[in-house]
Amino acid sequence: MPGMVVFGRRWGIASDDLVFPGTFELFVRVLWWIGTMILFTYHKGNFDCNGGGVLHTFLVGLMVVLALIILSLCATVYVSAQGTITNPGPRRSIPALIYLRAILYIPELVWACLGAMWVSEDSKGCDPATVGAVITAVIASWIILLFTGLGVVFVFDPLGNPRPQHSAMEPLEVRDQQSTEGTQFLSTARSLAVKVWESRLKLLCCCLPQDESHRAAFSSIAQLVGGFFSDTDLVPSDIAAGLALLHQEQDKMEQSRDPDIMVDHSPSSPIGEDLETELDKAAHCMQFAAAAYGWPMYIYSNPLTGPCKLSGDCREAEYDIVGGDHLGCHFSSILQSTGLQYRDFIYVSFHNQIYEIPFYVALDHKREAVLVAVRGTLSLKDVLTDLSAECENLPIEGVLGSCYAHKGMCQAAGYIYKKLVNDGILNQAFSIAPEYKLVITGHSLGAGTASLLAILLRNSFPTLQCYSFSPPGGLLSKALADYSKDFVVSVVLGKDLVPRLSLPNMEDLKRKILKVVSNCNKPKYRILLQGCWYEVFGGDPDDFPTEMDNRREEELSQPLLGEESLMIRHSSSYQSLASDESPAHTATHLPLFLPGRILHITEDGPSRRSCFSQVRYRADWSNEMSFRIVLISPRMLADHMPDAMLRALTSLTRDRPFSLCPSSSNNTNHNTV
Repeated sequence: MPGMVVFGRRWGIASDDLVFPGTFELFVRVLWWIGTMILFTYHKGNFDCNGGGVLHTFLVGLMVVLALIILSLCATVYVSAQGTITNPGPRRSIPALIYLRAILYIPELVWACLGAMWVSEDSKGCDPATVGAVITAVIASWIILLFTGLGVVFVFDPLGNPRPQHSAMEPLEVRDQQSTEGTQFLSTARSLAVKVWESRLKLLCCCLPQDESHRAAFSSIAQLVGGFFSDTDLVPSDIAAGLALLHQEQDKMEQSRDPDIMVDHSPSSPIGEDLETELDKAAHCMQFAAAAYGWPMYIYSNPLTGPCKLSGDCREAEYDIVGGDHLGCHFSSILQSTGLQYRDFIYVSFHNQIYEIPFYVALDHKREAVLVAVRGTLSLKDVLTDLSAECENLPIEGVLGSCYAHKGMCQAAGYIYKKLVNDGILNQAFSIAPEYKLVITGHSLGAGTASLLAILLRNSFPTLQCYSFSPPGGLLSKALADYSKDFVVSVVLGKDLVPRLSLPNMEDLKRKILKVVSNCNKPKYRILLQGCWYEVFGGDPDDFPTEMDNRREEELSQPLLGEESLMIRHSSSYQSLASDESPAHTATHLPLFLPGRILHITEDGPSRRSCFSQVRYRADWSNEMSFRIVLISPRMLADHMPDAMLRALTSLTRDRPFSLCPSSSNNTNHNTV
């Protein structure tokens, strides 16, 4: 629902978000009241020590204050649990309860000070247990006051001016007369949101140089993030509830999908034995892509033996071909992970700035290749490169149609291209092994950069190949994506989030969240509880009413009920939730696609399994349209990890007779529907 408006401003919390914090505080307060009552009853109100009268007054007053707080918390929790996300009518008394609870902080503060004064001045001669109990009560009061202050800071919304809402019964003529005012309001809200996010980024990245390139990156990222939810009136818990509902809705659709639906391969797609060959090559290249992460990935993959193996090598940090590795641990871990020798490396760079990411060039004698491996996201600077997601023109000779790509990765690919070509690194490599072919690989950010680097080098090296592991979905225009199919293979594992991340996909996700939230008739606390249970323990998806079917439109016209209540103003990115048209297919954002041919690896068997059961995988050729929807899953982040990708590829190549899907030999492949 819209953010709660109290004390003359909007906050980043809704009136139905007080159930869980209120219940926790209620539990603490009840225990506290019981302990105080036991202490008072044990002494029967008589305290034979200095300051006994003050102690008596303190305990009686504390019980009264606690009783009032408990009553106010009970009322707050009960009222907050009423209604639904978009129907806050039953919760209209929450602001008054908030004001009452704020007033009760005054006597609590006074009593905490009184208890502290008694302990410091008048507690001599009293029972040590009694003194300890009073000290505990005073400390508990100050801790609760401290956490309350932190909570206020946490839910403070810098954009917290009350947002105007239109009544559902407001005449159309009145809305038309206010359209100019609404447009101006939305523009002002977005501008303010951009400034707030830019300030947050500068604070978060205060350790980075504040030069022109960083300021430009902060500005573009702030415009992207600040404008995304600026046309909605959702709080974070609404988004969490929407994701929980959407996950169960997607699982229901997947369970009802016909498993026998197949689509023929496109003429350019490899089939049969080509799939085995590509899997072998991909499994081999993934070792180099994972090694590019340096010692953090090596230690993560070998937590017991890794530190010991690197401890001696890290001190030997003087290598002429290595740059930016001050301790030598990164290069030592690459040697351990790849099995290559020092003489096999042509160039290794761990220099890291925004749009400038680490990479290395080595001779892979096993596959007779000059291999370029690009590192994925591992630093805050890499995150800024990831988030620079607007489009940048990338004209390529011989490619017809619009040529544009992800700006941050396009800049990173240009940086590596200049190093490889202008600094003569590739010439040096091919002077040593002229018969070798060029292979480029990377994971995540490195995958997107490697794909763009391959496109830039394609005309100079017609036989090059690129293996892109878990690349971002919003990477290439359609023309460049089709062009890359001849030399790029993208490998995606399971429900990995990153290959499905693009601005159109995120707009589609926002639309679906608004839809399920606005049409669910259960309170938010139940949605979150059942969603957490489903994520952890599984089971059957809850049958939440999330569709408009068989529901009268007037049922959605109650105060703040229905999707329009979640929009502060109509925007170009918003489509009516009753419509099936997806923003993913509108012209709000330029469409971007995954690079090359797409090899999709999925777990073979039930989606829920024991933690100790052996995982079996299957591999299918897919297409970019299968990744136009963000899939909500507990594994959407775990499937993106490089060790998970390497484990899946290793399992596929080791257990090939059992893991390759039968359709791969029959010119068919499965596609997500």
